[in-house]
Amino acid sequence: MKNICFCIQMHEPYRLKRYRFFDIGQDHYYYDDAETEEHLNWLVETSYMPLCQTLKEMIRLSKGKFHCAIAISGSMLEMYEQFAPEMIDVLKELAQTKCVEFVATPFSYSLVAEFNENDFRNQLDQHAQVINDLFGQKPTTVCNAELLYSDEIAFDLQKWGYKVAMTEGAKHILSWKSPNYVYQSAASPKLGVLMRNAALSDELAFHFSDPTWGNYPMDAEKYADQLAAMPENENLINIWLGAETFGIRQSAATGIFDFLKALPYYVLEKGIGFVTPAEAAKKVASAEVVSVPYPITWAGEAKDISLYAGNDLQQEAIKKLYNVAERVHLCSDKRLKRDWLLLQDVNYLHYMNHIDQGATNYESAYDAFINYMNVLADFLQLVDEQYPTTIENEELNSLLKTINNQEKEIQVLEKEVKSLRSAKKAPAEPTTCAKTKCSKTSKKTK
Repeated sequence: MKNICFCIQMHEPYRLKRYRFFDIGQDHYYYDDAETEEHLNWLVETSYMPLCQTLKEMIRLSKGKFHCAIAISGSMLEMYEQFAPEMIDVLKELAQTKCVEFVATPFSYSLVAEFNENDFRNQLDQHAQVINDLFGQKPTTVCNAELLYSDEIAFDLQKWGYKVAMTEGAKHILSWKSPNYVYQSAASPKLGVLMRNAALSDELAFHFSDPTWGNYPMDAEKYADQLAAMPENENLINIWLGAETFGIRQSAATGIFDFLKALPYYVLEKGIGFVTPAEAAKKVASAEVVSVPYPITWAGEAKDISLYAGNDLQQEAIKKLYNVAERVHLCSDKRLKRDWLLLQDVNYLHYMNHIDQGATNYESAYDAFINYMNVLADFLQLVDEQYPTTIENEELNSLLKTINNQEKEIQVLEKEVKSLRSAKKAPAEPTTCAKTKCSKTSKKTK
């Protein structure tokens, strides 16, 4: 049976304010809350809320047969709680349907997996905790920021207990193969790898309202026919889109929400099902092994990390940022740690590329770089005040390992104490001998 794995990715960065050289050491708050709130409210009204309401309708009208996944960063959830709490409510309603899987992603929507393994795990753990607290789910699938993936990342994910990784069906990786299967990681055979069908996904994201496109105008029935016409042995079609596709890239006037609402009816009529990534890995047998020796993403023509780390500006920012990782983890200042997470957002690096500026308020890549580096300079000063750069990284690593080991030991001891206390409180069950003796005594009395 053919299945569709439908996933929506939702993230927006906190807007950095114009931060001048003379602000360094004077102003330790880096964000433009007014602009962030204004932009978020526009996103919620134009795209995110109508999209979530449409997903609820799709589940209701299909009587629970429509399943999908949502990849939403921890920083995005924080932003909702701060500026648009109604979004948390509607996401909880989606979780209660049991038809939506909330997948794991780095808390700050960063490329940390490529630059700091320990922090990558910390961010996944932090995000998983938030997902569990808000939606009652423990993620087993990882949808990395920008679908970042490699064999090295796969090895880490399996080691940490994850079952599925989502990535781009890049042509230079698949060659003649189709993305419409469940693959196994070459580095970690127990990890299922799902690969995005770029053609079918981009058909909706970029061509839906394009009158010059061959399939224009597109409707749900025509799209379902297209899916049904795929080879029968290609049993998993991964359609993953940014949430901004609905209402922004394709405005409501194009009929994109009506198209989405009608899609389950026509797809199910063709005998095609819907699955979440976790369900796909369980239901659909793995086709074969896929090897990804170098990191891939869903960005740009090259489908690599060049849009985020391909020029000298980006590489300098990355080097400065991640060189203080150990120092930040040793700090006790919660605000400093939160800034550390937010400043890793991949969008800040994206603004520094010379190829695709995207939605940015900066005049140039250099302008974005200068603003970010001024912010980073102040942040680094604050970190240096707590753990000076005169302390070697090896010494900091040793100290951090000691602290982590102590924390793990404390957790184990706390569990033992809790277990002993519960055992002490529980009433002792009478032994078989005691029960027999009691029974005989009772008979003699009679």
